[in-house]
Amino acid sequence: MKQGARTRGQEPSRFTYHETVYLLEGVRKVYDGRCVLNIDRLEVRRGEILAVVGPSGAGKSTLLRLLNFLEPPDAGAITFQGNRIGRGPVPLRLRRQVTTVFQRPVLLSTTVAGNVAYGLRLRGMRDGRERIHAMLERLHLAHLARTSARKLSGGEAQRVALARALILRPTVLLLDEPTANLDPYNVALIEQTVQEMNREQGTTVVWVTHNIFQARRLAHRVAFLLNGQMVEVADTETFFTAPRDPRTGAFVRGEMVY
Repeated sequence: MKQGARTRGQEPSRFTYHETVYLLEGVRKVYDGRCVLNIDRLEVRRGEILAVVGPSGAGKSTLLRLLNFLEPPDAGAITFQGNRIGRGPVPLRLRRQVTTVFQRPVLLSTTVAGNVAYGLRLRGMRDGRERIHAMLERLHLAHLARTSARKLSGGEAQRVALARALILRPTVLLLDEPTANLDPYNVALIEQTVQEMNREQGTTVVWVTHNIFQARRLAHRVAFLLNGQMVEVADTETFFTAPRDPRTGAFVRGEMVY
């Protein structure tokens, strides 16, 4: 996608520079003798929102676990910010550039503000009150700052998890179905916040979703995973209107039987 090109429903980030954040080459992941991920090549570009779509069991969550350095690949190479990631421990300076928001958030047994402040405290930032307040305001959580996280609704808890991730100003934000089963208000607020952070700070976003309408609204590019393999990666408009692979077309039209 050319710099400044516009895709359906998504303003381009002014931080899209054609630089590569991740490069996966010949990456394989095997569980119990079964290959669940087999990607010949995948590039994630700086400043983009890349939506990863595909049916359940396609390998989407496994891909995020590799991108978040929770697990190493069993074969192939992952390069992050020019650093080849091996099977040994990933340096802290690299791991701290990536944060993840999962479908089911796990919050600490403290207040909303305490949850959002947690990552800052781990990084030695003791006086981040202004940043915390600004992030709570952005996600419409300021009135809940002193509320116990255990008393939140599902949508509120997910917004707290997103605030906790975004306040760290990560280079990469990984999202694993963060709006699944949420009401339209929370979906819209989460989508809007992620888009704003992408545009304002150049946050690179990899968003795993089953919702192809969400992918079309938000993404600069879309990647289609099927049976652990990357079938197609294309700019959003091409992906939905002129896909190269017939399997992509069938998936987009809802004709694929899993």
